[in-house]
Amino acid sequence: MFLGPVTPEAYRAFLASPAGQALGPGFLQCPSWAQVKEGWRAQLLGWGTDPGSGGLSGTGQGSGAPSGTDPRSGALSGVALVLLRQFPGTRKYFAYLPEGPVADWADPDIDVWLTPLLDHLRGAGAFAVRMGPSPAYRRWDASALKPLAGPGRRLGDVLASEVDPLGTAVAERLRARGWRRCGGDGTGNDGDAQPRHVFRIPLTGRTTEDLWSGLNQEWRRNVRRAQKEGVEVVVGSAAELPQFYRLLGLTEERDGFRLGRPLAYYERQYAALNAEEPGRMKLYLARHRGEILAAHTMITVGRRVWYQTGASADHRREVRPSNALQWRMLLDAHVLGADVYDMRGVPSTLDPDERAYGLLRWKLGTGGQVVETLGEWERPLGGTANQTLYRAFQAYLNRR
Repeated sequence: MFLGPVTPEAYRAFLASPAGQALGPGFLQCPSWAQVKEGWRAQLLGWGTDPGSGGLSGTGQGSGAPSGTDPRSGALSGVALVLLRQFPGTRKYFAYLPEGPVADWADPDIDVWLTPLLDHLRGAGAFAVRMGPSPAYRRWDASALKPLAGPGRRLGDVLASEVDPLGTAVAERLRARGWRRCGGDGTGNDGDAQPRHVFRIPLTGRTTEDLWSGLNQEWRRNVRRAQKEGVEVVVGSAAELPQFYRLLGLTEERDGFRLGRPLAYYERQYAALNAEEPGRMKLYLARHRGEILAAHTMITVGRRVWYQTGASADHRREVRPSNALQWRMLLDAHVLGADVYDMRGVPSTLDPDERAYGLLRWKLGTGGQVVETLGEWERPLGGTANQTLYRAFQAYLNRR
């Protein structure tokens, strides 16, 4: 199997193909995501096994990345968006594949495609690489978790509803090849850049009535309350992003977290994703008496839909604008024919006294599943100098 730079057109065509969709690509592996991440160089890479056909190109793609290998094949069987961050004072790069690569993780011989990737990254000047394999590791049904909440309890204290054999196998294969799971094998995700625990609502084969009955009593009551109070849910535009950002600031202060992103980040994200495919990112707004009380963003790639970021005002919370938004977004994902509605990250705590538990409790009310992904894995790329640089980079991240 050969690997090399691919054109954005060939990359996107593969993601949209039945073969690409079967691998479950996420939005962080779309070519447009390279335009969102300032301060990183990017490469679009593809694996191929059919020499002589089209798709792969002979020059690097992205924003001025170091040139890659000269590919000999073009029939794509997998792709990867690689982000490269230069380590200060050197000509070396940290390579990052957020929730990628988009490849066949079920292949027991992962060296067939992993080895050319590592060779390519070494040639590009990378001293270390981090990636986020897509298989799930464990799942907990919402119905099994809520009754077990208690002081000091965490997800790892509860027997999983399902342990994914593929995720277990991939973890073992990576460890055997010198990869290290970021943050270790505990239930936290302190070492991951992306959430290790996410909340997903399966949609395949379910009716609207099924989705409604999947909501718990509190959620159904809150959705009805929003409807009775006249909360209006609409799809906004880029013009409302400043309103979304203002509400996000209120939400961060109220809930005790800080994303640290400027308005320009969300404007860039909205423009880049929708330029790649119109409607890929949508901004949903909940209005009450003419005022926007909540705003949530939704991203669609193929048959997967994500609720990415939510924000709400501090006042008139009793009219339940966020519940109204999520119900509308869930219905729209269903209409789109999505297989899953992904509500993204949740904490691993089951302790009601911890502030973070409120977010988990809110999402549990939709009746989906907490999914522990494999998380992120990384390794240095050989050589004493790279090993030293890798340790220095780890110390730099720890200080941050």
